[in-house]
Order: sequence, then C-alpha cells, then structure tokens
Amino acid sequence: MKSKSLLGAAAIALVSMMPLAVSAEELSVANFVPPQHHTNSVLFKWFGEEVDKRSGGTLTIKVYPAGQLGAGPVQQYKRAVEGVADITFGLQAYTPAIFPKTMLIIPPGKATTALEATERLLSVYDEHLADEYEDVKLLGVFTVAGNAWAATGDYSTLASLAGTKMVPYAAMTTPLVEALGAVPVQMPVTEMYTGLSTGTIDSTTATYNNMTPPWNFWDVSSHFIENVPVQFAVFFVAMNKERYLELSDEHRAIIDDLAGETFSMMGARSFHGADERSLEIMKSAPQMEKVSWVSVADEEREKMDAAVAEGMKAIFADYADRGIDNAEDIYNAINK
Repeated sequence: MKSKSLLGAAAIALVSMMPLAVSAEELSVANFVPPQHHTNSVLFKWFGEEVDKRSGGTLTIKVYPAGQLGAGPVQQYKRAVEGVADITFGLQAYTPAIFPKTMLIIPPGKATTALEATERLLSVYDEHLADEYEDVKLLGVFTVAGNAWAATGDYSTLASLAGTKMVPYAAMTTPLVEALGAVPVQMPVTEMYTGLSTGTIDSTTATYNNMTPPWNFWDVSSHFIENVPVQFAVFFVAMNKERYLELSDEHRAIIDDLAGETFSMMGARSFHGADERSLEIMKSAPQMEKVSWVSVADEEREKMDAAVAEGMKAIFADYADRGIDNAEDIYNAINK
C-alpha cells in the first residue's frame, strides 16, 4: 500500500514538472475584399501558414473575406479595437482623424513603389507614428503605389486637367487635385468603375491592378496615363489588444516575431506583386487595345510636381489648424 502511494506521488510530481501543453487557438481575420483578392491568397495565406508551422498547429487563423464580419472597409479599425474580429485589414484613409501622421505617406514624395514607400513609413514609425496605434496590437502597415491615372480622356498635360473631375487618392489629397486644376470628387474604389462609365468622374489615381480583374477599369477607361505624381494608399493589419494578451506566451512570441517589419514588407510585396502580374496581363490583354497608354512628358511632369508642391502647403496648413504643427517635419522625415 505504501509503495503504491509513493508511486502515485512520484507520478504526480513528474506531471507537475512537465511543461503545460499549449491550448489550440484560432484567430478570426476580417477582410472586406473578395476571396480572390491577393491579400487573402498571398498575405494572409503566408501569415496563416507561418503561425500554423511555428505553433505546431496550436495557433491558426481563419479569414472571413467579403465583409462577412461586417460590411465595408470604413469600420475595420473599430472592429479590431472592439474585438468584432481578432484581426482586421483596413485603410487608414477611411478613419483619417485616427491616423493623421500615418496619412503623410499618401502624398507624392521620393518613393515610387509600394516597397520603397513602406520602408520609408517604417523608418519613422517609432519616432512619429506609434502613438496612433496604441489601442491595438499592430501587425503591419504598408502601402500600394497609385502610379497612374485611369481616365476617359487624355489628361497628360496640366492644361488638359483644368475642370476635369478627379478622385483624390484620399480626402487629404484634395488640395493636390485642386492645385492641378481638377475638381475633386470623393468616391470609394468600389464605385469608381461606375463613375468612369457614367461620366461622374473623368479620372482617378489607379494602380495596374485596378485596370485588371477584379476591378476591371480597362472596361471603362479610354486612357491609362503614367509618369504622374505617385500617391500611395496606406493599409493596416491590426489585432485586438485584449485578444493578443490572452494568448499564451508561446503564441504571443509567434505573433511578435511576425509583426512589424516582416509583416509590413510582406503586405507591400503582396500589393507590389499584384501590380507586376497585372502589368504583364495588360501588355497582351485584348481589353487594352481600346485603351491609349500615355506617358506624361517630362516638362509637363515638372509643372505637375510644382503644382503638387503648392498643394502641399495647404495640407500642412490644415494640419497646423488641427494642432499638428510638425506635419511638414514628419513628411520631410519620410522623404529624406
């Protein structure tokens, strides 16, 4: 009887010394774009595979595309803060009052690609931007380059832009559109196809990917205009902070290791890669046969850049009116 008790005690002691097994966790990801979008097939596929591999299957993600956890992109940051989803993908431009300093990557500067702009954004993040994300566990911030105009006419000169209706890449760039002589018309990307088709707008800043599926701007554009002042859309992937803190130490370590520069550059590569694929498609697609591919002449580009510089003064003045006196300093730090 005594020996059995000793054996039982030894077994209990042995179990108590063994590391506790990590319980299985699934993280929900809210994405407003359709399932075939590259953020699902590239970015979140990569992220899911990494967390699954690194955790030995005890941490996984499940993506809910096409607004299954809440329709539209406008409330994506709020959904992360409130825990409607564990992780959300969204654009800062839909809630600009929360991210005024991050938004300074959007106007034209020295970057010309999503990869370069994202690197520049990360270079100033700790000093200038981190406080804008204190309500979440930020996984990544990254950009896509709006390096062309999808248009219903040849607007490759500053004079030809006068009076045309153009969609700003974000509301904050309205002064830039006005400085170019165009009339700004606010419109989400989901409505631009119809806007170009009906004449509600004459042009919009676009990517190569906007011209091809799933956006198909090539159906409703007569001109694709390059060598324009490049603007950037900026995105976040954010995690509910309480959900992050509830994870085990092992699972939090996995998230920490993937978050930041690694995740951000993967996001930028996702958009950059989609543009590269779309560019190759455009070169031989029959849909492009009716679209004139135009490049702004260098002397006209200089005029446009000068107009943009004047428009930036209005943007900095607006920031100052809102109590952000160092907006120009942050913009210059991004573009040094």
